[in-house]
Amino acid sequence: MSGTVADFMSRDVITVSPDTSIKDVLQLLADKHIGGLPVVDATQTLVGVISETDLLWQESGVTPPPYITLLDSIIYLKNPATYERDLHKALGQTAAEVMTKKPITIAPHQPLSEAARIMHDRHIHRLFVRDDQGQVIGVLTVGDIIRAMAQP
Repeated sequence: MSGTVADFMSRDVITVSPDTSIKDVLQLLADKHIGGLPVVDATQTLVGVISETDLLWQESGVTPPPYITLLDSIIYLKNPATYERDLHKALGQTAAEVMTKKPITIAPHQPLSEAARIMHDRHIHRLFVRDDQGQVIGVLTVGDIIRAMAQP
């Protein structure tokens, strides 16, 4: 598979701001038939990603971590901080409250094979493409890579 990310990425990227309501995010995802959106600040710099997986917390709920009590002490069997983060996502009302911070991105000049490796290793379905200033200039999905692989 040859080519760069820029050769196969989509350039028309729909973005949302951190204060966009979850209702509006859901409507955009449904109307545009996409699985995730970049969250950008006022300077169009990427600050996070909100995906279908992030939004599943809204419906699935959050289970408190298992614990045992011993001599009037509570001993958590899993990290309670993870529960607090997940609970915050489940109750979030804006993109900033639900988004994944520090998203994994790629540069447009990177080889397509590198993008495929990142997606595979990190179990993600899309990579947002950023320029040198950190602004979103495109998105590359698993479908884009499959289409590239199918080319002669």
